[in-house]
Amino acid sequence: MYKLIKQEGRARRGEFSTVHGTIQTPAFMNVATAGAIKGAVSALDLKEQLHARVQLCNTYHLHLRPGDETVKKLGGIHKFTRWDGPILTDSGGFQVFSLAKLRNIKEEGVTFASHIDGRKIFMGPEESMRIQSNLGSTIAMAFDECIENPAEYHYVKNSIERTTRWLMRCKTEMQRLNALPDTVNPHQLLFGINQGGTYEDLRIEHMRRIREMDLDGYAIGGLAVGESTETMYQIIEAVEPEMPKNKIRYLMGVGTPANILEGVRRGVDLFDCVMPTRNARHAHLFTMQGRMNLMNAKYALDENPIEPGCQCPTCRNFTRAYLHHLFKAGEMLAMRLAVMHNLYFYNTLMDKICAALDEGKFEDFYKEHIEAISRRI
Repeated sequence: MYKLIKQEGRARRGEFSTVHGTIQTPAFMNVATAGAIKGAVSALDLKEQLHARVQLCNTYHLHLRPGDETVKKLGGIHKFTRWDGPILTDSGGFQVFSLAKLRNIKEEGVTFASHIDGRKIFMGPEESMRIQSNLGSTIAMAFDECIENPAEYHYVKNSIERTTRWLMRCKTEMQRLNALPDTVNPHQLLFGINQGGTYEDLRIEHMRRIREMDLDGYAIGGLAVGESTETMYQIIEAVEPEMPKNKIRYLMGVGTPANILEGVRRGVDLFDCVMPTRNARHAHLFTMQGRMNLMNAKYALDENPIEPGCQCPTCRNFTRAYLHHLFKAGEMLAMRLAVMHNLYFYNTLMDKICAALDEGKFEDFYKEHIEAISRRI
């Protein structure tokens, strides 16, 4: 469960205790979509070299391949991936709405076509909970509708009404699944998701309703999907006072290092994003001085590490010139080395944020780094 250790302004320093270990927060969750980090990085790399605290796996993708029943037969997602720390699985809702071109939303759930082979699949609250129970993740996310921004007020209002009803069904089904004798993780936790598009009144109303359900944690979903950064921050500021102080808060799918600093400053505890790995695979590397593109010709003879002083496996052993060459040559090693640096950067950024909060110096840390960290080098 969540323990608030101290607070500086809205920024929170805490611990979240789970059956798979305690997460020091604020924390970044490393996205291992299909049970692995894209870029040839394993759970052992995360654990031994990259300061990772949490791994995030994707319910939708693992349901399609290799199948959640298969993962259950193999002992659950922890044994399958070799990551023994906390794992959060998303509900599959986002992928149902973003990947499936054909979908039909009803009260029972959503019928959609698989993006792999087109076969028809049905997923609702109970199905999502059963899949996540089979995976045996530490934290399961409730099944919700991820609404695109902008969306009409009337549609959003009806959507969050349905999402609330789905959440109640998720909670009931999880309680049933956790009590089964053969369940992989009988201590699985459930997070609810706040929706409401870019309408502050709907966001607040929805948060007030779902906090009454006394869930293990609460997420803000449906942001970073088309609205401006300023709007995203406004929504967080509107919702945060309505979130229970004694429960962990998760901002889904966000974001840049600057987004994380801004999110922590507004009271968020958990983050996840594909940005560090996706950008790394295209030679975009993050540093405390800003973002660099290693494909640029100026790095061809540069014998410096990506970031001087960085202790990641890449910076300790290789130069910008070597990575520049690997990317130009299309070598797979380029992706692995770049992904390892970016994840190390994100994870150790969280270490620095926690240390600043421990010392009562987060606001100083924020002011010192917010501009530089946003720059393009």
